[in-house]
Amino acid sequence: MKDINKLWVALGILALLSPIGLLASGTAWGEWGTDEFPTMLGYVPQGLARFSDLWRAPLPDYSIPGLGSNVGYIFSALVGMALVILVSWGIGKILTGKKL
Repeated sequence: MKDINKLWVALGILALLSPIGLLASGTAWGEWGTDEFPTMLGYVPQGLARFSDLWRAPLPDYSIPGLGSNVGYIFSALVGMALVILVSWGIGKILTGKKL
């Protein structure tokens, strides 16, 4: 099997495994907000407090209004995978010198 086919198979397996995150309790590692730091650390880091309003997620808490968090979670995974594929494809085209 070609190496690229192995990568597609691996990506497909990861896509099928992504809903496992729905079974996890709590928040994902590194996705903490300013409301969670006081219980974890006892304080909110100054830089985080200052820049916390700089970015608003397109799908806060992985939910789509009216559809719930499970659909939003799966949709977010699909959008993320599509973006990774597009960016990787574009970088590959640029590095190989082929036209986009």
